[in-house]
Amino acid sequence: MNAPRSAPRLSPRLDLIGLVVADMAASLAFYRRLGIDVPPDADAAPHAEATLPGGLRLAWDTVETVRSFDPDWSPATGSRISPAFDCGSPDGVDTVYAELTEAGYHGRLKPWDAFWGQRYAVVHDPDGNAVDLFAALA
Repeated sequence: MNAPRSAPRLSPRLDLIGLVVADMAASLAFYRRLGIDVPPDADAAPHAEATLPGGLRLAWDTVETVRSFDPDWSPATGSRISPAFDCGSPDGVDTVYAELTEAGYHGRLKPWDAFWGQRYAVVHDPDGNAVDLFAALA
């Protein structure tokens, strides 16, 4: 008798690079000078995004936004730049997080259903950089 086959696991895909900023307007002004198209009304927003050629997204979050879901965040405990990987599904976030933490990597934030509509988790790479794992909630 053959053992049941599990569904093929989706590989996480680099989808977004996030920046934590102290001054949203100043940061966006800098990146606009480099050719990134971000609407002017984003200057006062707590979160902004731009899709780059090829589909990779660049995002900016204020320190206050990050602290809204990670109250202890500081440049000493987290990083200001974090790659974010789309894990394909909410279960994918849980699976990738478990695989990484079981392999010995530090889990910063366990998977949770974020108020912005994604399953989300944060792990640290070997150098302590935050790496975000996410997937859209159904």
